[in-house]
Amino acid sequence: MVRFKWNSALAAGAGCLLLAVVGSAHAAGALAVGACGAYGYGFDFHKLADARAAAMKQCGGTTCKVVGSIRRGCAAFAIDARQPCGSFGWAVNAHLGKAENTSLRRCYDFGGHDCVVRAWACDEKG
Repeated sequence: MVRFKWNSALAAGAGCLLLAVVGSAHAAGALAVGACGAYGYGFDFHKLADARAAAMKQCGGTTCKVVGSIRRGCAAFAIDARQPCGSFGWAVNAHLGKAENTSLRRCYDFGGHDCVVRAWACDEKG
């Protein structure tokens, strides 16, 4: 029984170590936004350039721009739900809740009245 517990503890430790090594390999993301609520994101890429390209491709509009890079964190994008072509806000933070709150605050600061989080993304470490 003691040997079983010891082997189980070793297996659990090895699993945690493997997850830490694999997790550290993926740590790049990006958020792109455009007119009228267009957005795109890429996360858990090995290279920031790949994350930025994925965000731009997903956004798809001619007005899209990469507005934030994600490294060990999260990004959020908020729009005015009643006027999606109006005010919006975005934020990048180490914590999802803080990114969402900041994106909402920025949406309201720029004139939004019914702001909602439209999209969010976190990299593996966020």
